[in-house]
Amino acid sequence: MDTSRVRLPAGVGASYEVYVNGIRQQPGRDFDRLGDELLFRRALAQEGRLGPIRWLSMLLGVAGTYRKHETVDVIYEVEGRRTVATLTPNSGV
Repeated sequence: MDTSRVRLPAGVGASYEVYVNGIRQQPGRDFDRLGDELLFRRALAQEGRLGPIRWLSMLLGVAGTYRKHETVDVIYEVEGRRTVATLTPNSGV
């Protein structure tokens, strides 16, 4: 089973919301919290590095980059203020 992990920022308590590409994720169904990490029950796609041919084609306006890239947003409160952290998943755990 492919999974992804995301390390939570310091200060995230028991009350928080998690979104992947703007879609709310449900604890116990989409992910589990293990200490200061979230373990997603599927692999989250990351675009990765672009090679020299891809950079050249983008520079010349021949092609763009259309690879799948998923973002994880965690909304939580710090000192009574709503805070949003955009996190980078680590796949293949």
